[in-house]
Amino acid sequence: MQIKEIYCKSILSRSKIYGADYSINPYFGCLHGCTYCYARYMLRKLPSNLMWGEFVHAKINAPTVLLKELRRSKRGRVLLSSVTDPYQLVEAKYMLTRRILTILSSKDYPLIILTKSDLVIRDLDLIKKFSDADVGLTVITLDENVRRAFEPKAPSIYRRIAAMQKLKEAKICTYAFLGPLIPIISEFSIEKLLTKLSKINVDYVIVDKLNVKAGNKPHIMRAFMLYYPDIKGKIEKILSNENVYDEYYADLKVKIRNLAQKLDLDLEFCY
Repeated sequence: MQIKEIYCKSILSRSKIYGADYSINPYFGCLHGCTYCYARYMLRKLPSNLMWGEFVHAKINAPTVLLKELRRSKRGRVLLSSVTDPYQLVEAKYMLTRRILTILSSKDYPLIILTKSDLVIRDLDLIKKFSDADVGLTVITLDENVRRAFEPKAPSIYRRIAAMQKLKEAKICTYAFLGPLIPIISEFSIEKLLTKLSKINVDYVIVDKLNVKAGNKPHIMRAFMLYYPDIKGKIEKILSNENVYDEYYADLKVKIRNLAQKLDLDLEFCY
């Protein structure tokens, strides 16, 4: 595992993600090592011996750079983060996300946080200072076996659910990110998961489709071969044909939308 300190020239990036004007990524790389992660495409910029999930570079001057960039940037909604997890394990040491939140809260920038870590609860004192802040946890399943197969080094589902409950208790706008949906696998517990989110009373749910065009497909298929060999053939058939995949996902969306309506959940799809 490689943990490295680096200096960045810029930290506030224009975002193409719906609902966010800017994104801030305090770290380059992510130690969660999720097999499906679309950010693997960033490996193209790095030496070939680096493996996704085995390195993270901390942008130790990010708060200083942010202060300078905010002075010359138009006000807008900021997403923490788009191609890393702002609360991965090294954040406990470097506290870059916390320092960034301190800056943003002093100017009351509209904020979106997305993470897989309950470390976000550490910063409740700062998040409460924002007049407009949405905090989300990624949960694609309630099954820890699925989590271990596809999110091997991410915090447990239990810890993420508990974090959402604490956010709700603190009266923070809380959302769940069901992304990406893993074909067939996500169907196994989707009703239980949505029911659980309904009981927590999350403010809304966002659902995202699995992207297999970012160099991640071999890793996804390897996970199926190791953990779910009996359905590997079905998955290969779905993911290898764009029309088949689109048809499968369209049917799954109908099922999920109907479940959400039944549970009175505010739910939207990215795609």
